[in-house]
Amino acid sequence: MKKLLSMLAMAAMVTSFFACSDDDDDQVESNELVITANITSNTTWETGKTYILGGRIAVTNGATLTIQPGVIVKGEAGVEANATALIIARGSKIDAQGSASQPIIFTSIADEIEPGDVESPNLLPTVNGLWGGVIILGRAPISVNTNEQNFQIEGIPASDPNGAYGGDIADDNSGILRYVSIRHGGANIGEGNEINGLTLGGVGSGTVIENIEIIGNQDDGIEFFGGTVSVENLVVWNVGDDAVDTDQAWAGTLDNFVVITGSATDHALEIDGPEGTYGEGTSMGHTLTNGTIKGSTVAELGDFRDGARGTFSNLYFFNFPDPAVSEGRGDLSLSGDETLTNLSNEYLVFADIETTLPAEVSLTSVFKNGTADAVSEVEAGANTVGADLTKFVGWSWADVSDELDSF
Repeated sequence: MKKLLSMLAMAAMVTSFFACSDDDDDQVESNELVITANITSNTTWETGKTYILGGRIAVTNGATLTIQPGVIVKGEAGVEANATALIIARGSKIDAQGSASQPIIFTSIADEIEPGDVESPNLLPTVNGLWGGVIILGRAPISVNTNEQNFQIEGIPASDPNGAYGGDIADDNSGILRYVSIRHGGANIGEGNEINGLTLGGVGSGTVIENIEIIGNQDDGIEFFGGTVSVENLVVWNVGDDAVDTDQAWAGTLDNFVVITGSATDHALEIDGPEGTYGEGTSMGHTLTNGTIKGSTVAELGDFRDGARGTFSNLYFFNFPDPAVSEGRGDLSLSGDETLTNLSNEYLVFADIETTLPAEVSLTSVFKNGTADAVSEVEAGANTVGADLTKFVGWSWADVSDELDSF
């Protein structure tokens, strides 16, 4: 009898062990969810879980996607029309509010990062093009015919109606993006049609975007296509084209930002004027202020072109090459007669710019077309303008990897 009871007890223990194992497996599986369909009603992605974009996923139908602190979103691999991305369609919203202790991270399926991590355990910050990116679209003005309701955002196939953007609602609200890191994206859908790390098309001033990091994007880091939204506390690191790109008469402010150019970065800043006659004869433009911009051997400080307008102040540029020995890299230039006219009319304004230059390089060889008048040369580390780096401590990969220590 004792032997029988002992065998029954052992069997119960084994049954209990496997039952617990099954529960644990179910819990692990439930913590990783694949999203394959558009989001058409209010939806919440929960802390502690990883969500995988199985395709080009759009939030539509006026719905709000809420992403809780610490969530990781991973994009499946895909190119051309199969590139994965998260799109907040015009009229819908995102409420992605991470925190300094629990940032929300968008990355590739190849990234082995888990909830609670900030730094990838297996991907370098130079890796790019593994998925698409984040695209937010709104109803704010853009410098094209805003009555054309199907004007399509860059990076989305023309056949997808969720790529439409622009309108006449300056204070349009597309939601909140706070303490968010976007990594390893930029997949192409076709020649000259790439997905940026963060694309903002016709996004209105009612939208809140702050504490944002973009790393290793194959195309631009952040690109503004019109709209009135402002962005505060931004890091762009190791992108393959332009770090900050503005177009179609964006009319907001970028305040407190860091650009760390990489081995393939084209321009730290690419500033385009409005298309057509929109705002012609006015000083309407955007503002970039309080920025620290680190160069590389291949990057240019900036290209201001096509009638660029706006105010650029309290910026510090350093670590760029001598333009005379780097095939024209390492300078800040103005392109086109309209851009030069805007400078003389003070529609394009530079103020309180500081730079640390290579030895024996003159200000006018770097800051061209009269922009050197607004620039002071300082010793390395002696700058009095630039970004407040404390805003990026703890939550950004750039900080935890000590990349900001060289500033």
